[in-house]
Amino acid sequence: QVQLVESGGGLVQPGGSLRLSCAASGSIFSINAMGWYRQAPGKQREFVAAITRGGTTNYADSVKGRFTISRDNAKNTVYLQMNSLKPEDTAVYYCNADLRTTAWETLRTYWGQGTQVAVSS
Repeated sequence: QVQLVESGGGLVQPGGSLRLSCAASGSIFSINAMGWYRQAPGKQREFVAAITRGGTTNYADSVKGRFTISRDNAKNTVYLQMNSLKPEDTAVYYCNADLRTTAWETLRTYWGQGTQVAVSS
């Protein structure tokens, strides 16, 4: 069994900051890319940021310059530092990871349960 558990969400005022964490645990052989998505009420889930095992990052245009994704491979954990938050960043944030549970398995994508981020004055 593999679990991804997010933490760090909450309520913050516009212009504020939050740091999300997502730890993968269980029977894990290796993790490739890890990332963050978000889903606002009434909208589809959208890509936010991703990072490869080697540290190459990719961001949605809407968060470039404000959000920073990073990871700790030794802890199987990915982070999302969110600065200069705006009301339109309000959403449930989900992490995902492309990983193998054994050496011979193909990559599968696992998802966390989500953490709520609300940006409001």
